[in-house]
Amino acid sequence: MTAVTTLLTAIAGIGRDARSGGYVRPVFSTAERDLRSWFLAEAAQRGLDVEVDRNGILWAWWGLAGPDAVVTGSHLDSVPGGGAFDGPLGVAAAFGAVDVLRERGFTPARPLAIAVFPEEEGSRFGVACLGSRLLTGALSPDAARTLTDRDGNTLADVFAAGGIDPRWIGPDPETLARIGVFVELHVEQGRGLIDFARPFAVAESILGHGRFKVSVRGEGNHAGTTLMADRRDPVVAAAAMVGAIAEVAGAIDDARATVGRFEPVPGGTNVIASSVDFWIDARHPDDAVTRRMMADIDRMCGDIAAARGCEAVLVEESWSPTVGFDPTLAGRLGAALADAPHLRTGAGHDAGILASAVPTGMLFVRNPSGISHSPEEYVTDADADASAAALADALQELLS
Repeated sequence: MTAVTTLLTAIAGIGRDARSGGYVRPVFSTAERDLRSWFLAEAAQRGLDVEVDRNGILWAWWGLAGPDAVVTGSHLDSVPGGGAFDGPLGVAAAFGAVDVLRERGFTPARPLAIAVFPEEEGSRFGVACLGSRLLTGALSPDAARTLTDRDGNTLADVFAAGGIDPRWIGPDPETLARIGVFVELHVEQGRGLIDFARPFAVAESILGHGRFKVSVRGEGNHAGTTLMADRRDPVVAAAAMVGAIAEVAGAIDDARATVGRFEPVPGGTNVIASSVDFWIDARHPDDAVTRRMMADIDRMCGDIAAARGCEAVLVEESWSPTVGFDPTLAGRLGAALADAPHLRTGAGHDAGILASAVPTGMLFVRNPSGISHSPEEYVTDADADASAAALADALQELLS
């Protein structure tokens, strides 16, 4: 078989960001399209039949495409400055698992497919798991087509440039009906497996989370001629909001709220900004708690803005409820991976979106750093290569 580490080494230079040391691979960027080409080449090398569906999802089939298929895979896009394993590990392990099954002389009793979902991270258009949301109907195609990236490019234009006709994106019941079960292997994005001293785990659930945009409007002016008392500075108001958001979340057990993107307009050094947009990622195991927290944050942002002579508007951009994975499938995965603990995760995944339509499960691979969405994300060579055999064991259980 081709080792998973060998597969990952082949793409290690694609999208590398010199400034952060991580990767920048937004959907349909040059880097992500190079990764899609890599996927096509690896599929062809194994004699797998490849399709690209109406939503830009790649499918590589072992055997004839058909109903009741076992599907595995992940994504190839990244967050800005992301690590090497978030997404690609699951795709490389899927190719490795096919190699392992063939070396065992195993013949699947049902179809097997490897899938790659576009814009899982939402780093370009702000909606996480966009491909799986379109596939399942969780995202309106009209809303998707008008999404814009930071450069003002619409999703419709970007998809068209990538060879996907934006007129036909949206719910695809025929493709969805072919999926019997979906299993996504992924690097663990926390330290659960460090604490368990185990290389693999079975996912139990995904914390619900939402993404929210806060727009703060003030008054643009000259940095040198405007007295401090005369200012309606949205940057000062927004900065106070960011600190207060951390305090609100910190007062709630097991809540998480993060501001990772902050954009003043126009962004000049000697200019008082006229507006600021920033984004909140909010999560908690109980969706009702997340909703209450965001309602408190909304009110708090309004109060802070008013005190600074500004206005603030909070808008929900996406929402993913807490997901419990299929218990029967989780049991079969656990039986195939002896001694694998069951973990919940705070990270979102395409498997969580697909769970509303088909039985889904996840396998996690140990991350010795406990860090993800960062260049410090890590998987040892031994665990990366072993992940192919572990996934093969799970797939063989489901394909028999």
